[in-house]
Amino acid sequence: MDKRDRAAQFRQRLARAMELRQATQSALARAVGVDRSTISQLLTDSGARLPNGHVVGACASALGVSADWLLGLSDRPESAAELLALSMTMTEAPRALVDERIYDWHREAAGYKIRYVPAALPDMLKTRAVLEWEYAPHLGRTADQAIGASEDRLAWMRSAQSDYEIAMPLFELESFAHGAGYYRGLDPAVRREQIDHLLALCEQLYPRLRIYLYDAKRLYSAPMTIFGPLLCVFYAGSHYMAFRDRDRIEIFTRQFDTLVREADLTARHLPTHLQQLREAVPG
Repeated sequence: MDKRDRAAQFRQRLARAMELRQATQSALARAVGVDRSTISQLLTDSGARLPNGHVVGACASALGVSADWLLGLSDRPESAAELLALSMTMTEAPRALVDERIYDWHREAAGYKIRYVPAALPDMLKTRAVLEWEYAPHLGRTADQAIGASEDRLAWMRSAQSDYEIAMPLFELESFAHGAGYYRGLDPAVRREQIDHLLALCEQLYPRLRIYLYDAKRLYSAPMTIFGPLLCVFYAGSHYMAFRDRDRIEIFTRQFDTLVREADLTARHLPTHLQQLREAVPG
């Protein structure tokens, strides 16, 4: 962009920012500390000169926009502090099923591909018996009510027009089938029912639902969900960390794609693996 075009863009953006803020020339002049005629000249001068950095910065600060945006160096009018605040947010992650925050993110991303690395077996794929076993100790008397309220959300997520790619470590399903580790004490009948449920979902929802299993000795990923190009959310236990800036989303999307590309078992081979695991469940 040559100087004349950049100067014209500066005038247009300054006028737009003033209109959005409902700022008069006199008010802006007072905020910047210059004469009103200076502001008038900034808005009407047809030359190629740009104001000095002090005036640009003062105008940007007074109008709540970034100096880079006024000068045509950025397409985002927000200030650096606002961009930082928007790019990463933290919200509490209650020990519950699909809470309102997660549900909102899924609805926002409806129609986009959702990539998911769960912390354990995904809630959206669990039977009611497994949900009760897992959540009842934490929810107490409200467990049945909470599970019932979440079932509609889980059903919506399964039926939404989003493709789901889920990447899990191999040991997760193996631990589940053998009732080991996190799943110790889970009744074998419940485990068999859950594996049957997974087999049914894989048949009903493929290729919209694709599950990949990777070797955790070679690859690692923290629990995260990538909601299309909109945001990437990490689960940190007590909080969710959500990123909306494009660069981070692209970085973690590539990381997820690596898990899929190097998976030991692809979505096509998962049903056979599940059948083998089911046979290993006692009873």
